[in-house]
Amino acid sequence: MQIITDGPDIPEALLQAHEEGRVVFFCGAGISYPAGLPGFKGLVEQIYKLNGTSLNDIERDAFERGEFDATLDLLERRLPGQRLAVRSKLAQALKPKLRRKGATDTQAALLRLARSREGALRLVTTNFDRIFHVAAKRTGQAFQAHAAPMLPIPKNSRWDGLVYLHGLLSEKADDTALNRLVVTSGDFGLAYLTERWAARFVSELFRNYVVCFVGYSINDPVLRYMMDALAADRMLGEVTPQAWALGDCEPGQEHRKTIEWEAKGVTPILYNVPTGSYDHSTLHQTLHAWAETYRDGVLAKEAIVVKHALTRPQESTQQDDFVGRMLWALSDKSGLPAKRFADFNPAPSLDWLLEAFSDERFQYRDLTRFGVPLTCQRYLVFSVS
Repeated sequence: MQIITDGPDIPEALLQAHEEGRVVFFCGAGISYPAGLPGFKGLVEQIYKLNGTSLNDIERDAFERGEFDATLDLLERRLPGQRLAVRSKLAQALKPKLRRKGATDTQAALLRLARSREGALRLVTTNFDRIFHVAAKRTGQAFQAHAAPMLPIPKNSRWDGLVYLHGLLSEKADDTALNRLVVTSGDFGLAYLTERWAARFVSELFRNYVVCFVGYSINDPVLRYMMDALAADRMLGEVTPQAWALGDCEPGQEHRKTIEWEAKGVTPILYNVPTGSYDHSTLHQTLHAWAETYRDGVLAKEAIVVKHALTRPQESTQQDDFVGRMLWALSDKSGLPAKRFADFNPAPSLDWLLEAFSDERFQYRDLTRFGVPLTCQRYLVFSVS
């Protein structure tokens, strides 16, 4: 379903899994761009600048290959003071510009999206910044934080909170917290290969939830470590649910981007970014609108019905697929949006029935979402056969 005009098409399977409380949003640096924070590449550049040094030849080779974690590892070995000298500058580089318009809006939206209907928060980030804390304070969404390496077991009955998988910056200078951050190739080696506490968390997470990556680029080193850990599990016979990623894409590159994401074992949900641009506003607007819809529940779906009931379905376009939004709203198992449509006065156009509603959209796998138990599904299959 396309939540906003010109936005990405969110698969109904993901929307349904989210409403059932089975989705975990896994957040990267991209969600913090509105607050002026850099991605991994920009972070490395700022750390060099703040340390008053430049890339030497071997560091430049690693940097140009996109191995930013290895670049910082080499820098830590070279600088006087080494580890803490680099990490103290990292903390400076990650000070958000909180007065910017919309600086915390995406974090606030994700805090809403990541809560179950019972109120449990299940959200993961590899960011170190504290913007989620600011967003929570501004919107009254308190949460418990779990910072690496002290992580919860990601299972339904045991997990309620925001996991900082690679560590969290302290409010005040704290050398211990800085040392715990997973930022260099050596840190990643400990977290995912030697001590494996991050790898175990990721593996358990993928066994129990549908994961949706937000704010990562296709070549993000962070993503590479996580997917390598999952690939090792699959080689041992582990079966994991579908994983999704909201990914940027320049016009005309959709096929190539899809292949690249799928090679990592992730199904992309692509949104367009103008060529040569860093404008990811479509992603942020989609998350904001999705959070508002989820917060209002069935009332939001009834609002969709009210908005589009008197519109002719032929006017729906690829850029503004309001038919998709309408069908998603009407499929709510409570039946209330459908009743609202049926009782609408004046009556909606017959074209909805002849065109939009005659589309064979739902299949056998969708019976569960309408409350048909597995035993009845087996009976239906037997009866048809």
